[in-house]
Amino acid sequence: MSRFKLVVGLLVTNFIVVNSWANVSEKEAEKLGKELTPVGAIKQANATGTIPEWTGGSVALNNFKADKSGRPNNPYPSDQPLFVIKHENVKEYSDNLSPGQQALLKAYPDYSYPVYETRRTASLPQNIYDKAKKNAVLAKLSDDGNAVIDFDEAIPFPIPKNGLEVIWNHITRYRGGSGVRNFTQIASQTNGDFAQVNMRDVFVFPWYLKGKYNPKVDDNKLFYYKQLVTAPARLSGNVLLVHETIDQIKEPRQSWIYNSGQRRVRRAPQVAYDSPGTASDGLSTTDNFDLYNGAPDRYNWELIGKEEKYIPYNAYLLMDNKIKYKDIIQKGHMNSKYLRYELHRVWVVEATLKDDFKHVYAKRRFYVDEDSWQISVVDHYDNRGELWRVSESHKVQFPQANAPWIAAEALYDLIARRYMVTGLSNEEKVAVQFGTNARRKDFTPAALRRSGRK
Repeated sequence: MSRFKLVVGLLVTNFIVVNSWANVSEKEAEKLGKELTPVGAIKQANATGTIPEWTGGSVALNNFKADKSGRPNNPYPSDQPLFVIKHENVKEYSDNLSPGQQALLKAYPDYSYPVYETRRTASLPQNIYDKAKKNAVLAKLSDDGNAVIDFDEAIPFPIPKNGLEVIWNHITRYRGGSGVRNFTQIASQTNGDFAQVNMRDVFVFPWYLKGKYNPKVDDNKLFYYKQLVTAPARLSGNVLLVHETIDQIKEPRQSWIYNSGQRRVRRAPQVAYDSPGTASDGLSTTDNFDLYNGAPDRYNWELIGKEEKYIPYNAYLLMDNKIKYKDIIQKGHMNSKYLRYELHRVWVVEATLKDDFKHVYAKRRFYVDEDSWQISVVDHYDNRGELWRVSESHKVQFPQANAPWIAAEALYDLIARRYMVTGLSNEEKVAVQFGTNARRKDFTPAALRRSGRK
């Protein structure tokens, strides 16, 4: 097996050599919940105190609740920006911004990053913490790295030793188990005009299906997913169904599309990799959704190390139902007034396209939040090696599920000078509901026609 040098963080000064597919010892796993958080982040503050100690996340907050729509209240309503990063001073903060973030600020002089006090709100249920500790010792990658073996539900590698393990932590992270989300996807034109597509997605991880987990059926299933377009009228009733597999080389992702106009269900094997994203107007690929999803087999993955970056965080304002989409969507970028950035530690992973594979992105650099294992920023490079697109996920904590997830995710095209935002729910009556009573039969091709009726 190949060996490589791994930078384990800003606080570690030496390099160590590790077996790339090895799990950790029981002694090392004992760090979880002590000097490391239960999911593997550095618990202590950074040297300057600009990143505070993790003290339990949102569970330690008083009066942090979600309303009937599923929107969490802002636990820090009186916070004000410490400073603002913009076109004129971006060089001053370049060490803590990705190249893509810097390019965005340089491209749009009226765009800015308001930086707030860092609040480490990420927390998860105790049973997920317990499983992460068990996974640390037992879970391992398959020989080709395209699957995780012997892991329980979420976060197989809380103490990762290579880039693939970091990415698998993102792919398998806990998102509340099951839920229904109503949201809007907006593609913005160069002049600021935009079109919106309203969607409802339903997801369930097999551990949360009504009835027992069935190893014969669910063993290689990561989750079941259904996405219904509710507006505009020309697209309304179209449904995408996905059975997301873990090892997608052994068993490719199973997907079907119901077209309401044709009243027909058909297989959709093209819903993968760099095929166009749903209703994205050519602005995103299928594997851009959730900032990255699907099989990792087309790339070589390198763990660069751990860095401190300004990333979108505690974006509760982006879910405020008093704000309209027209207030958020501006020419070239989202309205900075509603954004919040904080300094956090991130794992940095670089994916380079393998010589014998094709993808529109020749290289991607991922910045993964250490507290939630959620990818926060991605820089995408085209096949000429030029920086092309920049993705950001605007994280919030959902108290009703005790789970980190997103208020919205944005993808900016630096060449086309257009962008797309998905996940916005400000104008939705119900934003998100967790703990849905989902059944396996709700996620069958036969159920698609019922889902898509107008």
